[in-house]
Amino acid sequence: MIILASGSPRRHELLKKIVPEFKIEVSDAEEELKSTTPIELAIENALLKASAVAKKYPSDAVIGADTIVVLDGEILLKPLDEEDARQMLRRLSDRMHEVITGLAIVEGARTAMAYEITRVYFGSMSDEEIARYVATGEPMDKSGSYALQGGAAPYIKKIEGDWSNVVGLPLYRLRLLMESFMGGSNDE
Repeated sequence: MIILASGSPRRHELLKKIVPEFKIEVSDAEEELKSTTPIELAIENALLKASAVAKKYPSDAVIGADTIVVLDGEILLKPLDEEDARQMLRRLSDRMHEVITGLAIVEGARTAMAYEITRVYFGSMSDEEIARYVATGEPMDKSGSYALQGGAAPYIKKIEGDWSNVVGLPLYRLRLLMESFMGGSNDE
C-alpha cells in the first residue's frame, strides 16, 4: 500500500494522477528550519513527514513532500497574518522566484529522496489587487502566500519547469522516484 503523509487536498488530487489508490495519513511531524539551503530544508522536512507516518506503517511505502518558496535566497514560509501575506505578495510582484519541493519515500529502513525546482514569474500586482486576494483567505495557508491553481493564476506571467511542483507535488519527479524505489524503469 502507498500512503501519502499529507492533508493537502491539492497533493491528494495530484497523486491520483499517478497512483489511483492510496491511503492518506497526515503526519504529525513538526517542520524544522535547521538546514542551511532551501533544497536541504525541503528534503529534510519531506523525510521528517514520511518517517513519522512510516513508524506506524513499516511495511508500506510512505510519501512525504514539503514545498517552499524562495525569493533572492530567502525562504518565504506560510504567512503569520494578513499583513505578512500582503508584504510577501508585494515582494513577489513583478519578480521571479523559485518553488522547491522535497520528496521522500520511506518503507521500513529504506528511503529515497529527490527534489524539484520551478521558476515562477509574477506579473505586477497593485496594492488593491493584493488586498482583494488576501481578503479571500486563500493565501493564509500557502508558502509564499499564493496558490497557482487559485486566485493568483491571473498574476502568473510565466513558469519554467513543472507546474505541478508549484501546486505542491511534482508528478514527473515523483513518478521517477517511485519507479526507482519500487524497482521499475527509470527514463532519466
